[in-house]
Amino acid sequence: MGSWNDFNDAQSNTNLIPKGTLAKVRLTIRPGGFDDASQGWTGGYATRGSTGAVYLNGEFTVTEGQYARRKIFTLIGLYSPKGPDWTNMGRSLVRGMLNSARGISDKDMSAEAQAARRISGFADLDGIEFIARIDIGTDASGDDKNEIRSAVTPDHRDYAQAMGAAPSLGQQQSATNTAPAPQPAAAPVPGRPAWAQ
Repeated sequence: MGSWNDFNDAQSNTNLIPKGTLAKVRLTIRPGGFDDASQGWTGGYATRGSTGAVYLNGEFTVTEGQYARRKIFTLIGLYSPKGPDWTNMGRSLVRGMLNSARGISDKDMSAEAQAARRISGFADLDGIEFIARIDIGTDASGDDKNEIRSAVTPDHRDYAQAMGAAPSLGQQQSATNTAPAPQPAAAPVPGRPAWAQ
């Protein structure tokens, strides 16, 4: 008997990204059509659930590395009739996302950092790229699923490597001028238009 007749020794494939993995992700907000202008929730981004809870329905796509193109679905709490915990967790995640995306230390309380942590609306979050710490939670059926509960900020030792970009607002102040020497331009490829060179 070959391996295509007996599946007793087949490995289970839960297809989960390991807990604690750092990954650069892009947030896409799946619109729920719920607005409450008194809260600043406009543009149809928020979703109101059957329990009365309000959240952003987040689809986080890993943009590079081993898990590139994988999607993680996480709700970002805006309001819960049960109390402030859901709201506080959501606000904490958004603050971390902004710090991570904009290169701001969580401890930075300068006017520039405070301004960078403000948004004009949820549209500012749609498409934001940041470093996430992948976690594992459970879905409605009780099965394991990946979640994003926190963002990694420049304070973390692996932030710069995971972000893979030039230092941002918070890092520029302390960075020294250690730019690499310019590389010679690649030779043009025959048959390619100038814009694709």
